[in-house]
Amino acid sequence: MNKSEVFGKVSGFIDKDTEIIGDIRFNDSFRIDGKFKGKILSGNTLIIGENGDVEADIEVRSVSINGKVKGSINTKDRVEIFSKGRVTGKIIAPKLIIEEGAFFQGTSQMELKVLEENNETEIEEEKSFS
Repeated sequence: MNKSEVFGKVSGFIDKDTEIIGDIRFNDSFRIDGKFKGKILSGNTLIIGENGDVEADIEVRSVSINGKVKGSINTKDRVEIFSKGRVTGKIIAPKLIIEEGAFFQGTSQMELKVLEENNETEIEEEKSFS
């Protein structure tokens, strides 16, 4: 799967010279290159760019991090920390990918329930193709 398939359509963007405090909710993918402090909720993908500086409780489907994140991250799919990414806090996700050169300090937990649900869905899909 290439990066454009993961990110899809970006519905919102916080530019590098912007600072926001509050809550963000979005439907498609959302990108942060500025400063954000608060709470982020979505059923889709969050992208933290190289200039992104986020201090938040994050609950999304997946998150890709190239900037700084401080707080808790809870995803239904995956957390990707790229080589320039810096994460401090707690991560709960079925998949955690940390590229060489990235920084992660905190705790991580695989959410077994989500993994079991994904496996059940895959088994049901295989049965429907038989």
